[in-house]
Amino acid sequence: MISSIIRNLRIHRDFSSLRALATGGNVVSKNSKTAPMLNEERDKLYSKLEIEIRGVDPAVLKSYSWFATTAANHLDIEVGKCYSARKASKERLTLLKCVHIYKKHRVQYEIRTYFRYMNFHKLTESTLDTFLEYIERNLPEGVALLATRTEIQEIPEHLRQPPS
Repeated sequence: MISSIIRNLRIHRDFSSLRALATGGNVVSKNSKTAPMLNEERDKLYSKLEIEIRGVDPAVLKSYSWFATTAANHLDIEVGKCYSARKASKERLTLLKCVHIYKKHRVQYEIRTYFRYMNFHKLTESTLDTFLEYIERNLPEGVALLATRTEIQEIPEHLRQPPS
């Protein structure tokens, strides 16, 4: 089990081969004289990828969104709107300082959660998988990520013909 995980965590040293894998192209090493194999299956197409990141430190979220957009630019992904929510959600906890008779002595703690949203457009399945795996592995501590994909599908045959 561990050896299969280690095999899946190999790092690509040649960035051009990573880009070719991300875009669904075929990779042939410089020393290889054989023709690349053609892919039988087509990649799925996605019109939009929406990413929501949330955390307790807005500076970390801003830095991570910069990292994700830079990674998207390196993979030739079209970057859409990147913005943060105006207000953070607040959660207040009240605790007693003394557990005995002094009920007036309390302490309040407040946890603020900040949100940041990023949109990416016109992706293939292989590019999207590579991009998501890369940014998930580099996710900072204390940051949560939620990704929503919008897939492009063909119109079914029974809907193509107008009603007569």
